[in-house]
Formats: sequence, C-alpha cells, structure tokens
Amino acid sequence: MKSQRACAREAIVGRLLRETGLSLCVAESCTGGLATHRITNVPGSSAYFKGGLVAYANEVKEQLLSVRAETLREFGAVSRETAQEMAVCARRLFQTDIALAITGITGPTGATPQKPVGLTYIALDAEDAQLCRKYIWASDRLGNKEHSAEAALQMLEAYLEGKGPKM
Repeated sequence: MKSQRACAREAIVGRLLRETGLSLCVAESCTGGLATHRITNVPGSSAYFKGGLVAYANEVKEQLLSVRAETLREFGAVSRETAQEMAVCARRLFQTDIALAITGITGPTGATPQKPVGLTYIALDAEDAQLCRKYIWASDRLGNKEHSAEAALQMLEAYLEGKGPKM
C-alpha cells in the first residue's frame, strides 16, 4: 500500500510540473538519490526533470554544487543554511525553475548531541519562493531516507498546487 501512495505523489507532482511548464532538479545528500529515483519513476518525467546530484561528501557539495566552505564550517552539512544553499546552487547549476535539496543524518551513526539521528532539512528554491523545513524522523536508516524523500515531494506538491489555476 505504501508504494502505491508514494507512486501517486510523484505522479501528482509530475502532472503539476507538466501543467505549469516548470522544470525541476534535485540535490540530495542523505537520501542518496531516492527522491530523484521516485521522480524519474514517472513515465515522461524527462519533460520536466533536468537532473539530480547526490552530493554526499562536503567536498562534492563545495566543488560541484558550489556550496560555500564557510557555510559548511559554520553551520555543518546538516543545517538549514546548507540545505538552502544546496537548493539555490542546484537551481543555478541545472538552470531549472525549481530545485529541491535534502540533507540529514539517517543513522544509525553520525549524530551529535545537537544533531540527532533523523535530523533532516529539506529546501525548495524557485524564483518566487525559498522554503526550508526541519524534520526529525524516528525510524531506521532506510525509513529516515524514505520519510525525507516523501517530505520533499510533499513540499514540492504544495508549492506547485499554489501555482495552478485559482478557483
């Protein structure tokens, strides 16, 4: 049942992207490409999806996405600031209308007292919106990845629903 619901979300997002004529890219860290995988499961996704980048290591975030080293040093890879910068840089890199970015700690290791396992930041960047939400999932590694990808698609869906025709 869960995968049917998940497939429905990416199909809805795909329909909304086609209807609005907007393009999308994704910069992922902790999800390891899961959000991109789900988006590209939809037939015809090449009409709106330009690409994704799994920037797992900080040097990849810096070198390929152009996230500033100062941001990573001051706030860490798992932070609101890094997620927002990942989204801004990805949108510029892929030249899309919308970018999603996901960074977090899926566990079971990597946590600190200030940053627990499950801590995730999801950002959306578009010309008319900059959103970022913080989550703390209480699942295992795979569950945390699935929750993060789903939350990113939910954020995108809510944003796109606001772009549609007004009743």
